[in-house]
Amino acid sequence: MAGIVHRYRRRRNCQRVDAEHAKPLEQYTSEELYARFRFGRDDIKYIADLIRPTLQHQTQRSHALSVEEQCLITLRFYACGTFYQVIGDNMGVRKTTVSNVVKAMSVALGSLINQLFYFPKDDQTAQTKHKFFQMGNMPSTIGAIDCTHVHIQAPYEMEWEYVNRKGRHSINIQLVGNANLIITNCVVKWPGSIHDARILRESALYRALQSHRPNDIILGDSVYPLLPWLMTPFPVANTPEESRFNSSHCKTRCAIERLNGVLKRRRHVPLDDNFDELEPDVEPEQPPMFLHNEGHTGHAIRDAIVRNYFCY
Repeated sequence: MAGIVHRYRRRRNCQRVDAEHAKPLEQYTSEELYARFRFGRDDIKYIADLIRPTLQHQTQRSHALSVEEQCLITLRFYACGTFYQVIGDNMGVRKTTVSNVVKAMSVALGSLINQLFYFPKDDQTAQTKHKFFQMGNMPSTIGAIDCTHVHIQAPYEMEWEYVNRKGRHSINIQLVGNANLIITNCVVKWPGSIHDARILRESALYRALQSHRPNDIILGDSVYPLLPWLMTPFPVANTPEESRFNSSHCKTRCAIERLNGVLKRRRHVPLDDNFDELEPDVEPEQPPMFLHNEGHTGHAIRDAIVRNYFCY
């Protein structure tokens, strides 16, 4: 009898080990990858290579999941946000494995934030400003800022804080992007009820730019404060010059709205690359950078931009 039980346990353990090997990446078609994980094969390999140095040591154990398998499990969870048990049944692993993998992958990806998202360095600033200037003739622009809501299931704790103005549960994410729709700064931690301006005010970005004010500007909409480094539109354009400034501001700031749109269209990938506007046949010549010593307030700097670049 003891021998029968021993053989049964061995057989059950073998089945458990076999179940801990998710379907390899190579066995999915391109259509399956987009439908299940919202990423293509090359994108998934890129993500796996990013976190490989962090997770590689965990795959050295006997029967451990490969980095690619961990990546697929996590992306599947990100894509549908359902229960760990459902993901485990779908991917062929245990619920506890899904939990451990998702947590490890999320920490690994989070540790790369400063490597992946950063403001243009000295040798990139001129090109960044030129790209923005092509969009709407707004000078010295190195980024555009906005917040976007990502819907979530109602949390068990402090549920009310996650209800946004539309009555849905969400996380309010702050993003800064460049003219190429590349994220250069992000804050991902605030409940949906928190106002955009507060998220900025309590961010490391705000502290850094307030302490070391750049000679460049970021564009934001009217929910943000007008600051020496953060330009918002005129609430009411009282002159043709102010109207031209607002028009230029809108054309240039639309980069961040398009970036948010691209992110939220991931469920419909592959994306159509034709969303970019056509570049002008003749590139406009960017005038010299305006001087920040003309004033210390956001109002003074905005007035200087209008006076120097939109009075014609």
